[in-house]
Formats: sequence, structure tokens, C-alpha cells
Amino acid sequence: MAPGARRNPADNLDDDDYPAYTMGRAAELIGTTPAFLRALGEARLITPLRSEGGHRRYSRYQLRIAARARELVDQGTPIEAACRIIILEDQLEEAQRLNEELRKRGQEGGAPGPVGDGPVGGGPVGGGTVDRGPGGGGPVEGGS
Repeated sequence: MAPGARRNPADNLDDDDYPAYTMGRAAELIGTTPAFLRALGEARLITPLRSEGGHRRYSRYQLRIAARARELVDQGTPIEAACRIIILEDQLEEAQRLNEELRKRGQEGGAPGPVGDGPVGGGPVGGGTVDRGPGGGGPVEGGS
């Protein structure tokens, strides 16, 4: 999109990172309570954006994460452990994606492929949260 161009509001319908859902609607969609969503925020698993009025707004991506947390909690996993499991699952997925990307580059005659089976770069991928901001670039930070 050109600088200064306006985004078509209908584009938000396909955007997994667009914070379209209020807390009540989000809780209803995943079959939980607003208190559970707040607990996920306190555990820093997801950080909803805030409306101008200060209300929490959740994206579809965040709701998928919250639904996964609910599955784990329903199986008896403490919420803090469920959040850590989800963060580790996300880090593993990202490391595997990066590994595959490097492997493809190596096969094309570019940079050599990864060495070993560990995460690319030798350490954990990501910063301890699975949340993405609009456009998928990083953690969603709440407003006011």
C-alpha cells in the first residue's frame, strides 16, 4: 500500500491480527469467561489492544491462542504452565520455519543450511510471548 493511502475497512475481514472482538464476545466465542482472558493477559500470553474508550479488543489470532490455553487448562494444566507450553510450542514452530527457510536457501546454493537440530541461532526464538501486533510483527501492546 502506498504511503498515505487509506486502508479499506473490508480488508480487516481477512486480517487475523485485527482486534475485532470485544472481551465479552471473545469469551463467548471460545467458551470461557472474561476473567480467563484477563488471566491470560496477566500471564502475558496475549496482550489485547485497547479501544479509544479503554476496552480490551482481541484478534482472531489471539483467540486461537486463548482457545489453546483453555484446552490445556480444561485438561488440568495450571494456567501459568499452559501459557509456558503455548509459548514453547510457538517458539518451536518459529524455529522449524526458520530452519526450513535456511535449508531451502542452502539447497539453492545460497547460505549453508542449519547445523544440528536445535533452534536457529542457538537460543529460543521470540521474546516469551506468542502475541503478534497488527501485521504480525511482534507483541501486541495494550493502550491506555
